[in-house]
Amino acid sequence: MNMQEITIAGESKHPLKVKRFGYGTMRLTGEGIWGEPANRPEALQILKQCIQRDVNFIDTADFYGEDVTNRLIAEALYPYPDGLVICTKVGGARKPDKSWVPFNRPEDLRNSIENNLRTLKSDQITLVHFRIMPESDVPFKESMQAMFDMQKEGKILHVGLSNVSPEELETAMTMGNIATVENMYGHAQRSTIDLFGGETRGGEEVLAMCEEHQIPLIPFFSLFQSMPKKDNRILAIARKYNATNAQINLAWLLHRSPWILPIPGTSSLKHFEENLKATEIELNEEDMLFLE
Repeated sequence: MNMQEITIAGESKHPLKVKRFGYGTMRLTGEGIWGEPANRPEALQILKQCIQRDVNFIDTADFYGEDVTNRLIAEALYPYPDGLVICTKVGGARKPDKSWVPFNRPEDLRNSIENNLRTLKSDQITLVHFRIMPESDVPFKESMQAMFDMQKEGKILHVGLSNVSPEELETAMTMGNIATVENMYGHAQRSTIDLFGGETRGGEEVLAMCEEHQIPLIPFFSLFQSMPKKDNRILAIARKYNATNAQINLAWLLHRSPWILPIPGTSSLKHFEENLKATEIELNEEDMLFLE
């Protein structure tokens, strides 16, 4: 496997080529995805290692922290190297009690984009996911139109979706170009269970749609959901390749579909390096059948 490339928005005027193994920054925050990292120097070092290890897709959000991961990215990496894609998401916010709430009215989305531009020190955000919160009372099309409006204004280069159902994805594709989809997906979690709204949303069906339309699927919480579930099949393949359970879970994602772009997150430099080694594991057809 060894760090293949994937193309984002391949049919657009501005396609992006990135390595098919990114990094999710959410774990860099404090407990409960809130506050500063427990080890700030290590957090900054992980971000710098992304560039040194040829990882050029970094996922963030201004409601991580709040604003913690964005500020860490800017501190560690600005001015940004050519080819680095920083992907953020909007549509949600945090209350003082650390609860998650929708923040997806057109004016909310605009405020979020402006805040991301400021904290990331950018004139344009390369890729933004609209994070769907099922408990929202704002019509989906109204939020999506606001995203495409800001794209036309040049604040956003590419628009993506997060926590999307097949029906919502189909609707969004009639309104504009969808560059990427970020849904919960992993070996032990094939359908998205929204952690903040409790609603079960399509996983395999969304993946099939992404493959059909050549839209990269970026799985979040792939290890969070898979690792606590001791799957004897994962354990057997891990022993076969002298690998960790996490590495096999990530290798499975890489082999499951060429349109999957994993973004495992960690606050440990050691685990970051271990995760990268998953790209070196070549699962064969027999392995994949066994894991199914």
